[in-house]
Amino acid sequence: MNVGVCYAESDRQLWMRLEVPDDSTIEQAILLSGVLKLYPEINLSTQKVGIFGKISPLDTTVKEGDRVEIYRQITADPQTVQRRRR
Repeated sequence: MNVGVCYAESDRQLWMRLEVPDDSTIEQAILLSGVLKLYPEINLSTQKVGIFGKISPLDTTVKEGDRVEIYRQITADPQTVQRRRR
């Protein structure tokens, strides 16, 4: 089945489509994508992942056409940033 895997840093983004076996999990899709070799700073034990913007556990089964997303840590509090703009 065909799924996408996405990861973005502040200055570069990765989005790739790949074929994964039926009944693959989020974790399996990420491992098969090779994104962990391209971005060794990704730590799946601490970073959140999801499908189409909804945070999901690594053992969630993906479906045809899903977009698996690896989220990075927030580096600034959005409320603080908003106050600085005023």
